[in-house]
Amino acid sequence: MELNPAQIKVGVWRLFLRLLPLIIMGLLVLMTFWLVKKTSAPEGPAIARVRLHEPDYTIKNGALSALNELGQTKYRVLGKKVTHYDDDASIDIDTPRMRLFQADKTPVTVKSDKGHLDGDLTILDLIDNAEIFKPAQVATATTPASFRMLAQSSYFKVLINDDIIETNRPITLEQGISIMHSTEGGKFNNVQQSMTLLGQVKGRIERSQEKN
Repeated sequence: MELNPAQIKVGVWRLFLRLLPLIIMGLLVLMTFWLVKKTSAPEGPAIARVRLHEPDYTIKNGALSALNELGQTKYRVLGKKVTHYDDDASIDIDTPRMRLFQADKTPVTVKSDKGHLDGDLTILDLIDNAEIFKPAQVATATTPASFRMLAQSSYFKVLINDDIIETNRPITLEQGISIMHSTEGGKFNNVQQSMTLLGQVKGRIERSQEKN
């Protein structure tokens, strides 16, 4: 039986209609695969996971201490709330209180409203209402007597390994009944337990005073 062109066209059209659902499904599968490939994140070790600066744990009334080479307490940090961050190992501290210890000398206390300790535990930033306090010390066989000292500023940076506390913000220093002001900051050396004011200094120095 010989088919004419009209019959061939009808047969082809009927075959196309039968295959049309399969063709549509195939196109949908290809489009879905393309969209998934385009929107999916690349895989493999070459792509590092982004670590967000989010706390991984929080401690109320936390404490952190460090010892010197003789096993004695070198410093101790207390805080009402201690928040540790996973990405850089840094620590935020609410109302931090830090005590610095030196052999045969009275401990020095520093405090502020907020604090930030870097991940290497080498720098403590004291922010807002920051203070350094050293009580008066009577004379000993190795240490001369010293007056009470109170230094106040909006910011202090504690360089823990260097036993230095410094600021470039305005600072007020009270020593006994003497009082001095500097607009350019100052530096406290915990080994010598002495404060140096920087820039222009104004105030009142009382030469004769009781150690209190």
